[in-house]
This record gives sequence, C-alpha cells and structure tokens, in this order.
Amino acid sequence: MPLRVAFLPLVRTTFDVPLATESTRLACEHLQAAGFELFQPEQSIPDVQTAQQVARQIAESPVDLLVIFQATFADSTMVLELVEASNAPIFLWAIPEPWTGERLRLNSLCGINLAAHALTLHHRKYQYAYCPPQDAAIIPKIRSLAAAGSLRRRLQAAHLGVVGDHPVGLDSCHLDETSLHSVFGVHITRIALEDVFARARAIPKTALDDTRARLDSKLDNLSSLEQTPLQGSLSVYNALKQIAVEKSLDGLAVRCWPEFFTELGCAACGAMSLLSDGFGDNKPVPCSCEADINGTLTQLILQWLSDKPAFGTDMVGVDTNKNQIALWHCGLAPLSMADPTCQPHGGIHSNRRLPLVMDFPLKPGTVTLARISQATGSFRLVLGKGEMLSEPKPFSGTAGILELACTASEFLELLMREGLEHHISLTYGNVFLALRAFADLIGLPVLPLGKEEVLM
Repeated sequence: MPLRVAFLPLVRTTFDVPLATESTRLACEHLQAAGFELFQPEQSIPDVQTAQQVARQIAESPVDLLVIFQATFADSTMVLELVEASNAPIFLWAIPEPWTGERLRLNSLCGINLAAHALTLHHRKYQYAYCPPQDAAIIPKIRSLAAAGSLRRRLQAAHLGVVGDHPVGLDSCHLDETSLHSVFGVHITRIALEDVFARARAIPKTALDDTRARLDSKLDNLSSLEQTPLQGSLSVYNALKQIAVEKSLDGLAVRCWPEFFTELGCAACGAMSLLSDGFGDNKPVPCSCEADINGTLTQLILQWLSDKPAFGTDMVGVDTNKNQIALWHCGLAPLSMADPTCQPHGGIHSNRRLPLVMDFPLKPGTVTLARISQATGSFRLVLGKGEMLSEPKPFSGTAGILELACTASEFLELLMREGLEHHISLTYGNVFLALRAFADLIGLPVLPLGKEEVLM
C-alpha cells in the first residue's frame, strides 16, 4: 500500500505569497513523484479556523504522517491545531532562502523553530528538515517516518495467534499479553494444540492433494520421503491456514515440539514455512516456532516494512576469524528465501527424523535483523544489518552464513553480555531507518548490533 501523507502548507499573507506558492507546488510534486499518496487541503492554510477544518478531515481519514510545510513564517497555533486530532508522526519542513540583504521573504526556519518549541511543551515528538522543496535527501527521511506511522497504525489492529505454550526451559519465548497490547497495540488469540490436531486430522484428501501438487512444483523429492508423516505436515499447513483465516490472524506462534511429533507423527516446520511465504498466493502469515510470540511480532514488523517474508532463526555458530555467523533453523524459512542457484528439497527433522522440513541455503543479499526483546524484563528493539553470503549452508535444514555490520566477536559479546533471546528475525532488504523511526515513535529503546552510523 502507498504511504499516506498529509501535506499541510502554512502561509501568512504578509510574506511573499507567490514565492511560497511556488515552493509549495515544487515540494508537493516532489512527494508525489516519490510515490506517496497525498492528502492536501484545497489551499494553503492561512489561519487557525482553516487549520481546525483540515484537522477534522484528517481525523476522519487517518494518515501515516503529518508533513507541516512551513511555506512562510507562522506562529505555532496552526501547528497545534493540526496535530491535536491525529497521533500520526510529525515532520516539520522549512525551506532556506538567499541572504540578499533585502526583505526576508519567507522566514520559514523561524516558523518550524516556534512549532518545535510548542510541540516539545506538549510532549509531541517530531522530526524536521531545513532544505529546498526538491531536495532528494528528504525523501528517505519522510519515507522512513511515514512507514513507522503506518506500522504503528497497522499493529494497533493486528491479531496474533499463539498455539499452545512455549516448551519448558525456553523462557525467551514467554508471552506477556498485557505488555504486548500496551506497547504495540496487538491483540492475542490463544489456540489449543488439540484444536489444530483435530482440524489437521479432518482436512479432506482433495485439499491435501491440491497442496501436494503445488508443492511438487517447488520441491524435487517429495516422493522419496515417508508419505504418512508428509501428509501430516500438509494437513498441519491446511489446519493452521484455516485457523488464520477464520480468526483473521496476521501471524502465528506455534509450540512445534514435542507434540506435533508425538501426537501427529510429523514436523510442523514445513507447514510454517509455507504459511510465512504466502504459499499458493495466500496472504503471508509469519510463523515462529516454540510459541515465540515476540519472534512472530518481530517477523510481522519486518514483513510489513520490507513487503517481503521474514524468518525467525537461531544463531548457532560464530567464526571470529572469518567474521561470520551461522544462522539455522530446523526447516521453516520461507521458500522464497532459498538460494536460486540451489534446488530446495523436502527434508526430515534433524533430531526427530520425520518430514516435512525445508532444506536449502539462504540466498545471498542484504538483510535487516531485529528482535523485540524482553531480556531485561521490558521491551527493547535489537536491530542490525548484514549480508547473507553465497556459501554452502553450515547445517541441514534452512541455514545460511551471515556477515554483520559489526564484527562477529562484538556480536557474540553483545549476545552473551545482554542475555539476549536465542531467536532473531530477518528479512531481505534494508529497512533499518524505518525500524529506527518506529522505535523512536513508540519510545522503544534500541540495542544496535554495531555502530548506528554504520548501520544507517
């Protein structure tokens, strides 16, 4: 979806209105060319009464970002009216003018200075820019902040499902439903393991045959696997998909062991891989194993920001000499993350020896890594960036070798010193700035994996 930005030009008629009008036109065209969907008043906002009318329109049709464009000087009263009816993030934009020794034609900077002071007194956060209307450097700033605003809006309507409880001893996967709703706005739906098992056993053969036929076009060896547990995994996929649709779930955290092996005789990994990938043109539903709800939330955030699937993984090895980190999980990475130079296979779980898990190396490319962490008892955002390398996978299942923006030694020290969770999530692409803006927007402390100036 395009990011929806309210472009709100302020003007006082005692200044150079023609120059202000031209600057407004250029800035507006610049934003539209960058792909933003703009909400604009019919004319520049000259007084408090007009600002109040525009504020009511914004309240009726929420936006992802308020861009206060200070076309000329104006005191802070209009800004306060515009932001009062919206919790969207705020971006103040002033434009420089030549120092001619003649009339001060716009006095735009003084306008955002007054606005910033007023917003600070009212405990409203903001970002700003002081640049010409067509400055290319402003677009990433606005895009990141608008993406953060969109993410916050979407999370407040998000529903996540938790299947069962996390296994004993995996305290890093615990569920704090009250805090999740308070900080992020997400809603939690609890689902009994027995409900999934009953649905899986009742999936009709026609649905399983259809899933199998589509999966045969992706994996080259399904016929060589033990067929009864393979059918079980396909049943789990259909059962979880059914639940996600019925309950309007945006993500799932699943207690994947031991019961799926002991009760259904199959692995849940392959089913979660297909759900996370949006298999069969379905909506991607990010899934984490071991009922790791914070992992699922992190994956959903990454998916929404990157518009690509996300993957929750263990960090299982560090080579300080090569400056590399081995990432691995049993086999639940989305199929779209497979290295295109390698044919993905259906596999068996490395410990339980049952299908279906996915077996492939992760494709090379830039990745953003994140974790909604509660290692200290309150939420923090662990945030990093790196490169997945074109290397043979270090272990069976879905795995890859990562080079982070910090050294492997620094990463290991941070991981252990901070007592971080054993899961971290990743998506392909660089969404670091949007994630950082989101954390600032909701007051979430950030623990960067490396120096932030390098990560940006």
